[in-house]
Amino acid sequence: MHSPPTAAAEAAATAFPAWSALGPNARRSLLSRAAAEIETRGDAFVRIMAEELRASEPWARFNVMLGAGMVREAAALTTQITGEVIPSDKPGLLSMALREPVGVILGIAPWNAPVILGCRAIATPLACGNTVILKASERCPRTHGLIVEAFEAAGFTAGVVNLVTNAPDDAAEIVGSLIDHPAVRRINFTGSTAVGRIVARRAAEHLKPVLLELGGKAPLIVLEDADLDEAVKAAAFGAFMNAGQICMSTERIIVVESIADEFARRLTEKAAAMPAPAVGEQIDEAAEASARGLIDDALREGARAIASGPATVLDGITSAMRLYRDESFAPVVGIIRVANEEEAIRVANDSEFGLAAAVFTRDAARGLRVARRIRSGICHVNGPTVHDEPQMPFGGVGGSGYGRFGGRAAIDAFTELRWITIAGEPGEYPI
Repeated sequence: MHSPPTAAAEAAATAFPAWSALGPNARRSLLSRAAAEIETRGDAFVRIMAEELRASEPWARFNVMLGAGMVREAAALTTQITGEVIPSDKPGLLSMALREPVGVILGIAPWNAPVILGCRAIATPLACGNTVILKASERCPRTHGLIVEAFEAAGFTAGVVNLVTNAPDDAAEIVGSLIDHPAVRRINFTGSTAVGRIVARRAAEHLKPVLLELGGKAPLIVLEDADLDEAVKAAAFGAFMNAGQICMSTERIIVVESIADEFARRLTEKAAAMPAPAVGEQIDEAAEASARGLIDDALREGARAIASGPATVLDGITSAMRLYRDESFAPVVGIIRVANEEEAIRVANDSEFGLAAAVFTRDAARGLRVARRIRSGICHVNGPTVHDEPQMPFGGVGGSGYGRFGGRAAIDAFTELRWITIAGEPGEYPI
């Protein structure tokens, strides 16, 4: 259902009692049908994402596949929203902790992985018995609208899933009015750290919980005992997939000096061989100009461009350069040379962001030890920074936000934990 902001919130609030009372297997069946409806619209997603976002067909089809997977994982969660009986010191007291739906959830999704993140914004909230509002990105309203169309075709009744769109200039007003609406009980937001802070402050005025998945500056550490071929493959995939427009994109390659020259040589060959269609396009000219600014600044400060074109690699990145700290959101990656493992960890943690990270070493125990010292919500040993699965707890720390999407962890975000007791014996009180 496509609605103005106030009408969407009111429709969701009206639909909540019946939806929340629906049994878990009924919700599971509807979500499973929605996943299938998303898949049947694959060609439409390809066409619309190309028109709205310059997205390649492989990227659009990957979005459809993983987006449908997000909805199927949510369907599987409906019977896992459980509680527990907690032993009480009071005789005859049955003491229970129960998870219950909270009401209307506002999901604010971005443009860069629109089907994946649009589905993620609403699927688990629905599985938990909440009704939802999907605030579409102003860059891809038709793509996000197609998601809601799929849910409607699956049989979701009016008011359970609602879509709100807006012109770019109206975004702040629309989002603010939705956050302020008394029917909206919780918010999830995926997007930039700057906007995430605004959302969190606005929600805090109403004491409304927020799940934030924000920007990143993912480090990939290459230690001296790494398999360089594997590290190069992962670095190229992580840095250049979807033109680097992924929150988990590899933005910093931190390489121990003793193997840095050989790693740089191999990555240069890999990047130079990547055709433009494999890298993809940035969303618009403003994004391209922003990336050029980061490259030019690094070159002025002494970095060396060892690969240019659709996939750009700069060597000799230092903390004096903007590329060291600023998220590029572009097919641009910098190599930072360090003396040893300890310095690699220090540099990896020298960022406000903490979403994804990776470590390459042939020693699994060493990799785990390093991974546990990196401040990030996600870290992969001998794998790329870009990795997502619907059942995994996904989220960051610091400037990358807080809270977790995915699997059972998301149940915590979209339910209220309540303590309920039943007295089985007469009470005895001191007064």
